[in-house]
Amino acid sequence: MNNKKIHFNDFIAIKMAVGTILEAKEFPKAKKPAYQLLIDFGEEIGLKKSSAQITAHYNISQLVGRQIIAVINFEPKNIAGFLSEVLVLGVALPDHSVILLNTDTQVPNGSIIS
Repeated sequence: MNNKKIHFNDFIAIKMAVGTILEAKEFPKAKKPAYQLLIDFGEEIGLKKSSAQITAHYNISQLVGRQIIAVINFEPKNIAGFLSEVLVLGVALPDHSVILLNTDTQVPNGSIIS
């Protein structure tokens, strides 16, 4: 674990928002098991794609319609020929699997995490 301290301004530069997964597909070209996701972040942010290593705890049918939290202002990253535009957030477990972060209650897509 990295215990490096950051300034508050570094933290507020990270923009996180809630979105709903519209589509999830297998991603066989990824080095580690992953899904390709299409996520709706509402009218202002729009539709974004992400590659997410969440196959250990979720199947495709469990993902479609689920709200997630993602970092929306990272530079897009090319992952095995797929342009991942946002970073879906989750809890990394000791076995390196991931549990998705979400809200207690359904909220509008594009709601900003503060």
